Amino acid sequence: MFPKIASQLHKPVSIAPIVTFRIVFGLLMFASIARFWYNGWINTLYVLPPFHFTYLGFEWVRPLGHTGMHLIFLCMGLSALMIMFGFLYRIATVIFFLCFTYVELIDVTTYLNHYYFISLVAFLLIWLPAHRHYSVDMRLWPHLRCLTVPRWCVGILRFQMAVVYVFAGIAKLYADWLFDAMPMRLWLPAKSHLPIVGPWMYELWVAYLFSWFGAVYDLFIAFFLLYRPTRPFAYFFVLVFHIATAIFFPAIGMFPFVMIANSLIFFSGSFHQRLQSFLPGYTSANALPSQVYSFAQAQLWSIGIGLYISFQLLFPFRYLLYPGHLFWHEEGYRFSWRVMLMEKTGNSFFTVKDSATQQQIEVNNAAFLTPLQEKMMSTQPDLIAKYAQHLAQQYQQRGMQQPQVYAQVYVSLNGQRSRLFVDTTVNLAAQKLGWQHYTWVLPYKP
Repeated sequence: MFPKIASQLHKPVSIAPIVTFRIVFGLLMFASIARFWYNGWINTLYVLPPFHFTYLGFEWVRPLGHTGMHLIFLCMGLSALMIMFGFLYRIATVIFFLCFTYVELIDVTTYLNHYYFISLVAFLLIWLPAHRHYSVDMRLWPHLRCLTVPRWCVGILRFQMAVVYVFAGIAKLYADWLFDAMPMRLWLPAKSHLPIVGPWMYELWVAYLFSWFGAVYDLFIAFFLLYRPTRPFAYFFVLVFHIATAIFFPAIGMFPFVMIANSLIFFSGSFHQRLQSFLPGYTSANALPSQVYSFAQAQLWSIGIGLYISFQLLFPFRYLLYPGHLFWHEEGYRFSWRVMLMEKTGNSFFTVKDSATQQQIEVNNAAFLTPLQEKMMSTQPDLIAKYAQHLAQQYQQRGMQQPQVYAQVYVSLNGQRSRLFVDTTVNLAAQKLGWQHYTWVLPYKP
C-alpha cells in the first residue's frame, strides 16, 4: 500500500503550475510589503508599541527597533522579488520565510489566518524546485532546467489551498452562522453606502444568502477546482467570491487577491504553459534541453509529506480537547482557519492592588497598549492574563509589593448583550499561561 502511494506521489508531472505559483506569490508578497511600508504600519505595529503580546514559547521574539524592523521588511520585499524572478531562489525562500514568520511572531494581536497561510506556503516553497523553469536561475545555470517534477510538488500546494477552504467551511457549520446569519446581520448594514447593492444590505435574506453561500463555497470549491469539467465554473465563483470579499471587507487586505491568484494551482500543466507563453522571455518547452527533476531518498520525502499532511488535518481540531464554547474561550481558535466567523467586542478595566498596603490603582490601558492591542486583548483570555502579568511587572518596578491584578471584562458575542467575561476575584497576574483550560474565564451562557 505504502509503495503504491509513494510511487503516485513521485510520478512526474509538468512543472508549469508551481512556476506560475512562484511568480504570483512573489509578486503579491512584494505588493503586500510595499503596502505595509507605505501605510506606516511597520512603525504603528512593531516599533511604537512599548509592549508586545508574544506567543507561548516564543517570548524571546522581540522587535528590532525602527531601523531593524525596516531592514527586516526590506529583506522581505527583496526576497519576494527574488522569488518572483527565480533568482537565488533557495536563499530567497528561506530568507522570506524566516523574516515573515519572525514578524508575525512579534505580536499575537496582529494574527490573521492568511498570515499563517503565507508562512506555511513560504515554508513549502523552500522545498519545491519552482525555479527550474522560466527563472533567472535557469538562465544563469541552464543545467537546472526541468520540465517535470514529482506530483507531490503540485499536490502539496493544492492540498494547502484546500485545507484553508474546507476547514473554513467546516467552521461555518454552527447555529449562529447558518440559522441566525450572524455576524453577517451585523456587518452588512455598514456597507449600505455601496452603489447599487447598498440598499439591500439591510435585508435579512441578504445576510442569510451571504452566510449560506460562504459555507457552501468554502466546503466544496476545492473539490470543484480539482475536477476538470467543473474547474472553469468553479474558478468563476472564486473570482466572484473573493472580489466581493475585497469590496465588502477591505480590512482583510490582500488575502482575496492571494486566494484568486493561488487558486490557479488547480489548473492543468498545459493551461499554465499557455499562460506563461504570454510572459516576456518565455521559452517553449521544446526549445531547450531539460531534465526530469527527482528527489533523492523518495521514501523519506513521502514520510515527511505524510507527517505534514497529518499535522494540517489534525491541528485545527485541537479545540475539541477543551470544554466550553469555542468562540467564548477561544482555546484552540487560532491556526484553525476560522475566517471571519464572529463579531466579538470587549471592554476591560484593570485594577492593580499592592499586597502590602492594600492600595488599589485603576489602570489606564492606553498608557500601556495601542488601540488595536487593547481591542484584541479585551476578548482573548490568554492575552488578558499576559497583560495582567505585564501590569504586575510594571507596577512592581514602580515600588509596589507583590502587585495583584484584577479585571472587570465585559464581552459581547455576535450582537448579544455584554456580559462579564472573567472572574473578578481571581488575581490574573498569578495565573499560568499554557495549553490548559482557563478556569477563571466565566462559562458562556446563551
